[in-house]
Amino acid sequence: MKKILRQRKRILTLLLTGILILGLCSPVCLQAATDNGEEYKAFWFSFYDYEDYLSRYKTPSATTFKSYFKKVVKKGKSLGMNRIIVQVRPFSDAMYKSKYFPWSKYISGKQGRSPGFDPLAIMVSTAHKQNMKIEAWINPYRVTTGSVNYKKLAKKNPARKWSQSKKTRRNVLSYGGSLYYNPAKPEVRKLIVNGVKEIVQNYEVDGIHMDDYFYPSFSKRNVNKAFDAKEYKASSMKKSGKSIVTFRRRQVNTLVKQIHAAVKSINPNVTFGISPAGNIDNLTSKYSYYVDINRWLNSTKYVDYICPQIYWGFKHPTAKFDKVTDRWVKAAKSGKVKLYIGIAVYRAGHNIGSGKAEKKEWKKDSNVLKKQVLYARSKKCDGFAFFDYQDLVSPVSKKAVEKLRTVLK
Repeated sequence: MKKILRQRKRILTLLLTGILILGLCSPVCLQAATDNGEEYKAFWFSFYDYEDYLSRYKTPSATTFKSYFKKVVKKGKSLGMNRIIVQVRPFSDAMYKSKYFPWSKYISGKQGRSPGFDPLAIMVSTAHKQNMKIEAWINPYRVTTGSVNYKKLAKKNPARKWSQSKKTRRNVLSYGGSLYYNPAKPEVRKLIVNGVKEIVQNYEVDGIHMDDYFYPSFSKRNVNKAFDAKEYKASSMKKSGKSIVTFRRRQVNTLVKQIHAAVKSINPNVTFGISPAGNIDNLTSKYSYYVDINRWLNSTKYVDYICPQIYWGFKHPTAKFDKVTDRWVKAAKSGKVKLYIGIAVYRAGHNIGSGKAEKKEWKKDSNVLKKQVLYARSKKCDGFAFFDYQDLVSPVSKKAVEKLRTVLK
């Protein structure tokens, strides 16, 4: 049997080498063919982490950013991680030179101002040199948080431009003191998809990653009146008797499907995954998110993976880590989509949670992160993502992170 397996392995190697020589398969394709069995062990690098960089280096430069990010990757590898998810579009802005979005203030200090270098190019190169994969993380709809002042946006920000014309004004919506791109507008979808295309075309990223900011939350009182209700009322779906809930889910589905198709048309080896909120009931609610999670998990046309943010402990009164994980495992049983578990490093060592028992768990139990990994593995989950980098290096979470290292290395 061992001899047969060795022969098969040799034949496969020869075939792959031959395909590569013939120019039918890139080195990326060869790599993908040989590392499919590797457990996904990622950590998020968010706009908070860029803020930390700017606080250390008042004047950003390619040299200091490269030095900073080398330490980030080195830390991840020392913990056993093999992938980093870097936020590149947090607020209708960009951490790279974009045709569509202005430079982010989180890398230059002011939206629209160039930092004088390309952070994403540096991050991709640095990660790959240290044999770590890298995903570009976008926030599709969020324009601002806690402000509806368009003048605070860069003049070239598409949201600000659209707000200045009556024809395009509803491409951006104000709700709850924040600004969002309107999910029901085709121009918005085109913008978001084009932004993804330019990343995959111009940078050797291993994946595109989207987080949990979809529709904001509504109430029974305003669910049929607020936000994109005007677009719904004018739609063919309304005329055919479909509910506004179905309408909103279709808007999100359309965008997600278009992004997946765009990524695969450029490079089939680049993954597209989403990290939604961890509570399935919230995702499928009539009042928030409008994430058609069961459709995504039972199809190959939307995402390659789902990474729910299961940010609760085993002692949470209503959303225990094990019970929530079990539910996701059951939902993903078709196997068409990989299931990774998002874990809250930011809670470890802190007196945070719902009720005394969960607060004590996060504060006192230094094994909490380790236990979560072991539990998810016992349920055959495909990997993990940890939020976020600053918490992996924080003295507060140090004990829990050291225990976590023992099951990741």
